[in-house]
Amino acid sequence: MTTTPASIDTFDVLIAGGGLVGGSLAVALARTDLRVALVEAFELDNNLQPSFDDRTIALSHGSCNILRQLGTWELLADSVWPIRQIHISEARQFGTALIDAAEQGIAELGYVIKSRALGQGLWQQIEQLENLTVLCPARVTGSSVDSGNGVRAIEIEGQSARQTINARLLIVADGARSKLREALGVGATEHDYRQSAIVANVQIAQHYAGHRAYERFTAAGPLALLPGKNGLYTVVMARPSAAIAELMDMRDEHFLQLVQEAFGFRLGRLRRIGQRYCYPLALTKADALIAERAVMIGNAAHGLHPVAGQGFNLGLRDVATLAELLVDAQRTDGAEFDAGSAKLLDLYLAWRGDDQRKVVAFTDGLIRFFALPGKTLAAGRGLGLTMFDVFPAGKRELARQTMGLAGRMTRLARGLDL
Repeated sequence: MTTTPASIDTFDVLIAGGGLVGGSLAVALARTDLRVALVEAFELDNNLQPSFDDRTIALSHGSCNILRQLGTWELLADSVWPIRQIHISEARQFGTALIDAAEQGIAELGYVIKSRALGQGLWQQIEQLENLTVLCPARVTGSSVDSGNGVRAIEIEGQSARQTINARLLIVADGARSKLREALGVGATEHDYRQSAIVANVQIAQHYAGHRAYERFTAAGPLALLPGKNGLYTVVMARPSAAIAELMDMRDEHFLQLVQEAFGFRLGRLRRIGQRYCYPLALTKADALIAERAVMIGNAAHGLHPVAGQGFNLGLRDVATLAELLVDAQRTDGAEFDAGSAKLLDLYLAWRGDDQRKVVAFTDGLIRFFALPGKTLAAGRGLGLTMFDVFPAGKRELARQTMGLAGRMTRLARGLDL
């Protein structure tokens, strides 16, 4: 890792944002012959980086393959826990469904990891990469296209100075409320779910410890329990934002009882609850995924509700697709290679657009569908879950979608070298 771009006049790619998605792309591209720079607003060892918080990520099977190929997985071995089954139910209604890894012919559906542990693993790699220039702490404050030279002149503000760096392609990876996306003239639509997620660790009886994740829909909002070591689960409870202050102030034993009542006793009696964290929930969709010599990825392109755990996995597929297209174009075009060419960006849009639309529609549809009131609708949902559980074809298709194994797959997601 170098810290100044003095010896390079023009980068192939400049990544604005070193969170989980931007950091993953930096690791992927720094392992190639591309000239890459990463601009990150927070110090490398700063726990205030918004992506590196205490939220829990359910890594899909495809995402695990990508991280293995990037060399990140070996740094995470002590921080991950396998998911082998996913149980889906609705409170106070009949009908359940179970997705089982063994039925899909694989060992695990995915793994659970804390955002902070994943972020630390990525930055441990970044610090050791030689073919990567890192400007940190620094921010991209603006950019303009020099059509004559075919580059973006990118303005960067650091601790002590401002500088302008040329890059063929600018990657916008600075989050759902991206200022840089806005500066590029790309708007975004946001739907406020009027919900917030409360996240905490919960201890269960030791003999119930396992590898089954739970997604439970309740009248007040969805509830997920994700497995971990030694009978420690992570609870993610979505509740109306108006009730969050009261829930966060609630005594631990009362909040634990609330979780128990919403979840039931499939894991026996919940023993104790850890510190609670709270995050507002909204759906954010960029009006465009590409601009002239620029690409929006991760939450800057699509910020999702955490139901079904698709957010980071979708962003990591952005990374794997973009990396593959860039590497292939460089091999094919040789001296004529241009990382920001309209042709390459159009290929990215054609590949990623459909997957992003489907996942956004799926997660948003789940929230809206299970929020519809009425006994008849609730009975219909219960019947639907039962039918889903007994028809292998439908279950297999949903499993492949949630595991990131549906549609056109990248080499990295298939476990192949970039």
